[in-house]
Amino acid sequence: MTATGLCNVAYGSVSIAIVTFNSSRYIRRCLEAVLAQEGAPPEVVVADNASTDDTPSILRSFRSRIRVIQNARNLGFAAGQNRAIRECRSAGWVLTLNPDVLLEPGFVRRLVESGASDSSVGAVCGKLLSIAPGFQPLPVPRIDSAGICFTPNMRHFDRGWHERDDHRYDAAEYVFGASAAAALYRREMIEDVAIDGEFFDPDFFVYREDADVAWRAQLLGWRCLYTPSAVGHHVRTVTPANRGSLPAFINMHSVKNRFLMRIKNATPGLYRRYWLPMTMRDLVVMGGAIFWEPASLPAFWRVARCLPRALKQRRQIMARRRVSDDELSKLFAQVGQPILAAAGFQPALYAHGTSPEPSSAQVPNPRPQLLPAILPEPQRECAEQ
Repeated sequence: MTATGLCNVAYGSVSIAIVTFNSSRYIRRCLEAVLAQEGAPPEVVVADNASTDDTPSILRSFRSRIRVIQNARNLGFAAGQNRAIRECRSAGWVLTLNPDVLLEPGFVRRLVESGASDSSVGAVCGKLLSIAPGFQPLPVPRIDSAGICFTPNMRHFDRGWHERDDHRYDAAEYVFGASAAAALYRREMIEDVAIDGEFFDPDFFVYREDADVAWRAQLLGWRCLYTPSAVGHHVRTVTPANRGSLPAFINMHSVKNRFLMRIKNATPGLYRRYWLPMTMRDLVVMGGAIFWEPASLPAFWRVARCLPRALKQRRQIMARRRVSDDELSKLFAQVGQPILAAAGFQPALYAHGTSPEPSSAQVPNPRPQLLPAILPEPQRECAEQ
């Protein structure tokens, strides 16, 4: 089979999973860009979390080209995506997509081509650029996400966030993980890292679920490939600068989920190597909740409620881990691992007009919160065991 034929087969097996909640401002243009992607029309599944605005009527206008799951209540981003992914039964690749993301032509094709270059790649992400509310362009192009990275204190970042798009992120690289705002996942990896049939952890409800998946995937030996030639635009309304104006339950979930993620994924060897920065950061988070953000204090008893399930998940993950502590520890001390064309990757992996040189990007700004849909408080925080 020719390379072109292989690409067509791979692209024809892509499903796109979107979760909406009161997303009427963006979902029409998001779907139009998705359905205009070149190649065979992708399967599109939208899980709507009981929207009360015009989102349901907009989705009905696309009913001949998409499938819609109407949830009776707000399940959160993680559980909503899990429902959509389960409906993508036969696709070899699944793209999770926020409704406030606008894809440029060729985005899906370029991600699939990149992922097909390396069978160890379980996730692929492109270059997301920031765009203003209403999909209005910014006066100066800035990075929204060039993949996820972690630091020794267990903080996770969107590489390059809010930095100028000045070609520092124009080289293909292996990165820790992909932002679920627009992440392509290999079906084989989804099935491999899922726990009890759940890809994203529903106990997270919202925020950090993509970092949790990325960490779990790294433990099981899957790699994530950043492909800057695939470009999308993301409206980010939640950043560290406006944390104080966020709904209290969003900040609470942020605190809760950082500890759940650690309980599930951190290995003893990782802690022995990075115990000091990890402990210092924990003290900062706990002190911040006590003295400056008391509305986040419920996060700690919610962690306790979720602890039995998190420990059960941890046992399953650790029983199957395939990566040593030495290998894993390196991933918490680097922003990206450059890929050279000599390694067998194609020039299409790189941004247009650039050569495959290692990125000179430094550690980026703290990762802002990704809110594909700002959802109300869940009726039940932890899934049944």
